[in-house]
Amino acid sequence: MRYTYYFETDVLKRRRELKLEWLEEAILCPDKKAVQENGRIRFWKWIDEAKKYIRVITLEDGETIHNAFFDRGFKR
Repeated sequence: MRYTYYFETDVLKRRRELKLEWLEEAILCPDKKAVQENGRIRFWKWIDEAKKYIRVITLEDGETIHNAFFDRGFKR
């Protein structure tokens, strides 16, 4: 997995509850996937351990993680 500078310096510091293996799982086996207007890709995955959906946003390559968070508003 690759990460943007923003993800490494900002997101990981603010969201310490995130586990990198959850992010990888979301990208490899998403429950839902969508492409944003700017080309970035959103992946959603239910995380049993956290009992929440996680949203992972990658750059256009679908591999470089730019953002990730628990998505409280996601409806399957």
